[in-house]
Amino acid sequence: MDTNTKRPVLRIRIVFGDEEMIGPGKAELLERIDRCGSIAAAGREMSMSYKRAWQLIGTLNAMFREPLVDSTRGGPGGGGAVLTETGRRVLALYRAFEADAAAAGAARLNDMQALLRDIPDGR
Repeated sequence: MDTNTKRPVLRIRIVFGDEEMIGPGKAELLERIDRCGSIAAAGREMSMSYKRAWQLIGTLNAMFREPLVDSTRGGPGGGGAVLTETGRRVLALYRAFEADAAAAGAARLNDMQALLRDIPDGR
């Protein structure tokens, strides 16, 4: 009897070079920036330091021909950040790649999952 009911999850990292990659963490950061309008707020939601969030965005902005995130400094009116058109496109392409890979590998993942050991009490 198959008691392994949790679905496998693909976590895809696309590596373009030694320091140039995009994966689930950077994609999530981009999504949260898009929703929050702030790099700092997006980082906080991910339990990520302000410095780390900015470093990741700096890396992403340097990787592509055009920046993925456009930010304005804080001040009396407050700062903020938005995804650029390129940022939205890169994020959409990454998420589409994830979906394509999951669909293409679904049968193999199911077969592999069927071979997992049954673990009592989910431990």
